[in-house]
Amino acid sequence: MHNIHRNPNVMWREEVDALAEAQAGLECGDDIGDIGTAVLFSGGAMLSINVLGAEIWKLCDGRGIEEIVAELLEQFDVEEELLRSDVQAFLDDLTKKGFITYAE
Repeated sequence: MHNIHRNPNVMWREEVDALAEAQAGLECGDDIGDIGTAVLFSGGAMLSINVLGAEIWKLCDGRGIEEIVAELLEQFDVEEELLRSDVQAFLDDLTKKGFITYAE
């Protein structure tokens, strides 16, 4: 199993107002995918991420993808295979950007 870790050189912050807006939208059933609730900074690059991305980011603390997906299934009403695909795509993007690393 590969453990996923945030790169310690990446700074990040949650956007409190955007997070409140996204949470309100979730409660109403709105599409909140475009609301950036956290920002990652590394080497002059900035990445704005939505609610799901922020939750995935926070779970990159040594867990494997199966653990991340299991945790997210408790938080979001989504089909497991769709979630797994979205999580993997997001992790692949973070890996390419150097924001996360994998370890045994």
